[in-house]
Amino acid sequence: MSDSRRFTLTWALGACVIGLAGLNLWQATRRPEPTPAPSAAAAEAVASELTQQQITDRFLIQWSDSENTWRKNRFLGIGTQQNPLDVWITQEIITEVKPDVIVEAGTHRGGSAALWATFLAQVNPRGRVLTIDVEDRAAKARKLPIVRRRVDFLLGSSTAPEIVAEVKRRTQGKRVLVILDSLHSEEHVLGELRAYQDIVPRGSYIIVQDGHVNGHPIWPNWGPGPTEAIAAFLKETDAYLPDKTRERLMMTYNPNGFLRRIR
Repeated sequence: MSDSRRFTLTWALGACVIGLAGLNLWQATRRPEPTPAPSAAAAEAVASELTQQQITDRFLIQWSDSENTWRKNRFLGIGTQQNPLDVWITQEIITEVKPDVIVEAGTHRGGSAALWATFLAQVNPRGRVLTIDVEDRAAKARKLPIVRRRVDFLLGSSTAPEIVAEVKRRTQGKRVLVILDSLHSEEHVLGELRAYQDIVPRGSYIIVQDGHVNGHPIWPNWGPGPTEAIAAFLKETDAYLPDKTRERLMMTYNPNGFLRRIR
């Protein structure tokens, strides 16, 4: 090897060694990239080791207390104070059961009756919604085409003997789904469950709404409500069981409230 080639090779190797040494020195002395600080919520969750259910409950409490969530929900322009996640589950049940009649206790403004009727029209062309309330506040909803075609109204208490008798007359021999969303006290809901349990066929449901009150997890000072009524009802009968698969979307107003008739 000539002296010139030997010099060139030696110079190249030396340059590589110096370069690697410099790279190692730079990596050893450079400041590391700053790590983003966790959000306050994330830090709190880590610090307190919250369970998934506790996180869900905290969100539900904030959602329920807000003036800008469920209180402002509308369907076709009608006030409809429903949890959209429970609405999704209810439409799945309507699609599976294909009821001839959906009995709804608690009309309010009529938005939910219009909602159930819209779903029902797609799976049972002759299906109807029978909605009950002590007050008639659904004037706007009555103007909707879907309501005019598919919703019937009863005025009175859902537990009054004459109303119960009329519901049973209209649903005799038909496949029924019941949705309870009226007065959310233990006494009233238990009365509704007792009154309507026999009109629901096996495989269909009584959906008890708003069992999340009285500390389950919201509004702990509410007093005994739907959750307590469900517990009392299930001690009286073995014909129904809570279908926990219907709570798969996690944030539900209806804990243990999707009651499926099994016998």
